[in-house]
Amino acid sequence: MNTVPAAYSTRRAVEENDLSACFQVRKTVFVGEQQVPEDIEYDAYDAGAVHVLAVAADGSALGTGRLLHGSAAAGKTGGAEAVGSLGRLAVTHEARGLGVGAALVRAIEDEARTLGLTAVDLHAQTHALGFYERLGYVAYGPEFPDAGMPHRAMRRTL
Repeated sequence: MNTVPAAYSTRRAVEENDLSACFQVRKTVFVGEQQVPEDIEYDAYDAGAVHVLAVAADGSALGTGRLLHGSAAAGKTGGAEAVGSLGRLAVTHEARGLGVGAALVRAIEDEARTLGLTAVDLHAQTHALGFYERLGYVAYGPEFPDAGMPHRAMRRTL
């Protein structure tokens, strides 16, 4: 039985406590559950990224994601400066299946529109392709490894 309340919201993480919550969710999901080495989970892109946080009505963190833009995203988007890079999308085990992941993706897309971006790219773990396809993303290019897991590049025009 799911114990997470149905009411939650998403917001841009600006305050230090929100950013700490984002990093804690990533540590729980990627480092703890998926065994991603901690030294590659956090990177230099975090400082300039737009971080989004999903929180329950009681303030507990349910999920997070980040948006890279400008020159930080260009290396991940084939040099396209008008394309953002969605990454580090993570939802706590307890909050999965509640629509939190989709809400985070839409919040990141809203941030991308605010920045004047025309599309969003991402590198999806292959098991998550269907999730992103349901949100309008289209896979392109070959499968590739990232942190020891198979991924595919995907894009959605905004």
